[in-house]
Amino acid sequence: MNMTKLLAKLPFGPWRDAGPIVSVLRLSGVIGQAGAFRQGLTMANMAGLIERAFAPKGQAAVALVVNSPGGSPVQSALIAKRIRDLATEKKVPVFAFCEDAAASGGYWLACAADEIWADESSILGSIGVVSAGFGAHEFIERYGIERRLYTAGDKKVILDPFSPEREDGVAHLKAIQAEIHDAFKAMVRDRRGARLSGAEEELFSGAFWAGRRALELGLIDGIGDLRTVLRGRFGEKVRLRVVQEDRRWFRRMGFRVDAPVGTAALDRLAADLPAAALSAVEERALWSRYGL
Repeated sequence: MNMTKLLAKLPFGPWRDAGPIVSVLRLSGVIGQAGAFRQGLTMANMAGLIERAFAPKGQAAVALVVNSPGGSPVQSALIAKRIRDLATEKKVPVFAFCEDAAASGGYWLACAADEIWADESSILGSIGVVSAGFGAHEFIERYGIERRLYTAGDKKVILDPFSPEREDGVAHLKAIQAEIHDAFKAMVRDRRGARLSGAEEELFSGAFWAGRRALELGLIDGIGDLRTVLRGRFGEKVRLRVVQEDRRWFRRMGFRVDAPVGTAALDRLAADLPAAALSAVEERALWSRYGL
């Protein structure tokens, strides 16, 4: 039998006409450590997924689905750099598709892409730095609680929430924030370049915008969703290869499937509950900054 006719009859024959592959990597949630029961985006837990996204040979592109209110600037920078390093090494274009929000560190992640797309109602921007705390020194004084604090080095504790605010402490924090802000601005300028059309005083003020205004400011390249944009770019036969993590909660927490659930494991769960509750409140506060 003719070899061509034989190959045509084999089950894998249709795959010869299959469309190009695009790996899809989801970057969703708060950036940084998020608690025992809520896994945030960190370099440690994203490194393997990023490597898998860029692994297929000959793929057409990598698509990032970004939905994050921000978080750690360090983790944002590390994740974005790893994506850019692999994109350059593999010579693969990267597209970002923003969902509810790509704000603050979330926008930093989106800037790892060559093109950024969003929905009309997506929240984007917030190119700034924020630090939050509380002051409880008057509260403890009112109830006769004495604060005892011992340090070696007069600036070891300058932002203690149980002590009156120190001017030198605030100045030191603001100086650090300015350095981080400069790094964020440099990243945006480098990745968006001439596409930025707004004044820097507006773009880097920490303000955020919905999709249409973000497009006018040059923060994104267009309004569109992942499937529509990729089919328009690579054809209707484009195949989306979704890169997923192990969603089994006991795997993420380090439990063995065959291990007995004993007192120690239950004690660990109970001990983690207060921190998990606080983490959930903090995460909710991050989303609430953008009305989400």
